[in-house]
Amino acid sequence: MKTEVIYNSDLHFEHEHWRSELFFWKDEMRSFKNRLEELVTRWTDKEVLAGLEHYQNEFILHEGRIDEFLEGIEKHEHLMAGKSKEGEISMDTIMVKNHMEFRKEMQVQRDMFCDLKKEFFAFLTHYM
Repeated sequence: MKTEVIYNSDLHFEHEHWRSELFFWKDEMRSFKNRLEELVTRWTDKEVLAGLEHYQNEFILHEGRIDEFLEGIEKHEHLMAGKSKEGEISMDTIMVKNHMEFRKEMQVQRDMFCDLKKEFFAFLTHYM
């Protein structure tokens, strides 16, 4: 059975990509919140305001999840740095398994965020 070696540098590269993506999402959230503030001043209809509140809550939830992901990346980077200091350039099975699970979670979050953006843009199209 062939053993695949996963190098710290490869995981670090992916972490950096995720970090960039997560910070981009944070920027998008700021933009979306600004748009919500604009709409709050334009509408008094309870249905529209309920929709605005819904999206405000969704954005808060997604921001929290983004922060959790950023924290998770930092923890994993810290563990990797410890391994590097010990002279290990590759990850053990448990750390790689955790990384792969994190990768799956990132994809789920990516899909959820994409769906939320589509819904929000449809909402904006209807009420702008």
